[in-house]
Amino acid sequence: MSRPLSSFRVPPAGRRTAARALPWAVIGALILLPLVARDAYTLRVINVIGINCLLALGLNLVMGVAGQLDAGQAGFYAVGAYVSGLLAVRFGLPFWVTVLVAAVASGILALAIGPVLRLRGVFLAVATLAFVEGVRIVINNWVPVTNGPNGIPGIPAPSIAGFRLDTDQSYYYLVLFWVLLCYLAIARMADSRVGRAMQAVRDNQDAAEVMGVHAIRYKIMAFGIAGAFAGVAGALLAHLQTYISPENFTFLTSIDIIFMIVLGGLGSVPGSIVGAFIVTVGPEWLRFLKDYRLMVYSLVILVVLIFAPRGLYGGIDWAWRRLVPASEPERG
Repeated sequence: MSRPLSSFRVPPAGRRTAARALPWAVIGALILLPLVARDAYTLRVINVIGINCLLALGLNLVMGVAGQLDAGQAGFYAVGAYVSGLLAVRFGLPFWVTVLVAAVASGILALAIGPVLRLRGVFLAVATLAFVEGVRIVINNWVPVTNGPNGIPGIPAPSIAGFRLDTDQSYYYLVLFWVLLCYLAIARMADSRVGRAMQAVRDNQDAAEVMGVHAIRYKIMAFGIAGAFAGVAGALLAHLQTYISPENFTFLTSIDIIFMIVLGGLGSVPGSIVGAFIVTVGPEWLRFLKDYRLMVYSLVILVVLIFAPRGLYGGIDWAWRRLVPASEPERG
């Protein structure tokens, strides 16, 4: 006879120990990962997962924490990629300069179009989707600068202190650095006074404004931060592939990023990582289905959305809390 899930609970002391050890165990596993997955294809997919994590983490701040239906993340992704690629190819600037300029350029652009956040719901989604198409049209037709449909080839690999990160294994640690930095920044912000103000705007904007929360200011702040991290992701993609074109940044890219945070769990920082992993690896795992893989992949996403409205990480978190209950307060 099977035992219920609650019968496998871990004692409270074990919960405290596990909570302290888990982050360090995860970081240790991530550091050692390239030593286990050594083939170039697997490492390339892992690097793409990391870049998608940056996109998902930023968008989750806008959609999950601030509650704004943003479909424009691919636009800032494209700006970051092209700014970094052009600075590296045309002017020979080092990666650490180009990636910072890409982040600043994408962040400033996000702040510049921030007034569009006065729109709500589907109107905001349409406006941000139009922004993505506008960016793609510009880079597709501004041939003297962007090389148009031919894209930008020959983007050099980054180098640090004379050491070139020209293999997927070495590039992995660069991506990991930015993912950890973004994760910590978004997690701290979501749990801060600023994050709570954004959550108040998400839950009820009118009530938040009555209580003195400047809704537009916090929405633009979330938009700018997400845009900056999307710029970093674009720079990482450009130097990883060494080639970019307008086809890398269509509105379908924005839809994929939205899938990441919805599948992982809206408002959940760890859920962004889970969602980025599933959306990136899912089509690869189903490649054996050939022409049917995208149809099966879509059905899997639909099933998750119906039966796990809190996302995949919500289910993982529920199982964790059932297995490892919170410690009881000490009695004096």
